[in-house]
Amino acid sequence: MTTALINGRVLQSAGFVEGLAVLVHAGKIVDVLPATHERARGAAPHDLHGQLLLPGFIDTQVNGGGGVLFNDNPGIESIRAIGQAHRRFGTTGFLPTLISDDLHVVENAIAGVQAAIDAGVPGVLGIHIEGPFLNVQRKGVHDATKLRELDETAIKLLTSLHGGKTLITLAPEMTTPDIIRKLAGAGMIVSAGHSNGTYADIRAALDNGLSGFTHLFNAMSQLTGREPGVVGAALDDQKSWCGIILDGLHVDPVVLRIALRSKPHDRFMLVTDAMPSVGIDGDEFMLQGRRIVVRDGKCLDEAGTLAGSHLNMAEAIANAARLLDIDLAQAVRMASQYPAAFLGLDNELGKIQRGYRASFVVADDEMNVIETWIDGVRADQSSLAA
Repeated sequence: MTTALINGRVLQSAGFVEGLAVLVHAGKIVDVLPATHERARGAAPHDLHGQLLLPGFIDTQVNGGGGVLFNDNPGIESIRAIGQAHRRFGTTGFLPTLISDDLHVVENAIAGVQAAIDAGVPGVLGIHIEGPFLNVQRKGVHDATKLRELDETAIKLLTSLHGGKTLITLAPEMTTPDIIRKLAGAGMIVSAGHSNGTYADIRAALDNGLSGFTHLFNAMSQLTGREPGVVGAALDDQKSWCGIILDGLHVDPVVLRIALRSKPHDRFMLVTDAMPSVGIDGDEFMLQGRRIVVRDGKCLDEAGTLAGSHLNMAEAIANAARLLDIDLAQAVRMASQYPAAFLGLDNELGKIQRGYRASFVVADDEMNVIETWIDGVRADQSSLAA
C-alpha cells in the first residue's frame, strides 16, 4: 500500500516546505504532492508531527562504528553492524572504508561488500579503499609497512566489485596519469589523499580522471606562496569534489569558510571518517595493533596523531550550519545531494523527488534524528539501538 508522509517540513530545492505529502510505494518516492491532493488523502498516512523530512545522509568515508573496525573483519556482519550504528545518526547510504592494508585484506573487503550488496544489507552503496597507494610522507595514521605500488595486480583487484561504487583514495604522485585514467575509465571514482604532490601532479591527475579529494586539508601538501600543493589544486579546480571532516578539530572553521568561497558549495561534501567509537560508550579501540583513545572528541594514537574521527553525520551537519555561515538546508545537501552527485547516484539518491529511492531522515531542528527510511523501510531509534 502507498504511504503518505505528511505534516513535515520537506527539504526541496527552494528550502523547507510545509503542507506536502511524500508518497512512498515499493521503496520509491512515487510523488510529492500537496497534502490536500486526492492521491495523498487516499494513502496510508504517516504523521511527521512537524519535524524535518530530509534526504538520507550519504557518508563516503566510514572506517567503523558500533565498536567495529572494517579492517578487522571486513565481512558482511561487520558491514551490517557499522551501517546500523551510523543509521542512528541519519546515515542511510555509506561506503565501508578500508584503511591501508595488505592486498589479501583488500580482496576480503571487496568480497564482503559484494556479499553485503547481494544480500541487501541496508545502506551499502559500495566500498572506499583508502590506500595502500599513498605517500609515506603524508601517511597520517596509516601503517607505513602496508603502503605499496599500484601495479596491474592491484588494478585488477580494485576493479572487481560489481553492482556498487568503488572509491579509491591514492596519492597521484605515487602513480601515473595513465593509471588514473585507466581506473576512471573502468568506472572507479578516484580521489587524491595522503598525498605530498605538487600542483602539477594533481592537475595532471585531474585531467586524467581524478574527481575528488579525501578529507581536504588533512594529510596533504598545503597551499603556500610558491607552490599551491594538493590543497591549492583542489580549491582551484571548479569541478572536483572535496570531502571535509567538520568536527571543528580536523580543520579550523575559518579555513573551511575560506575554502567555500573558492569553488561552488555543491562541490563540498561532509564525511565523518568515523572510527569504531561512534555509536558506543567506549573511549578506546585498537587499530592494526595500535591503541587509539578518544579524548576531547579526538581519536588519537599514542604519538598524538589523529586517527579518523569520533564524528557522526548528524553532528557534522549541525556543525556545518553553526560554523560555516550556511543555512541548515545547504548543510543537509552537503551530506546528501552533493555526495550522491560525487558517486554518480544523483538520479536516485540525495533528493526528495518523484522517482528517487525512499531514503529519508526525520529530525528536529537541532539535528536529533527521530527515524530513518532506507528504500522505503522505516526504523525508529528504539529499533536501531536494540
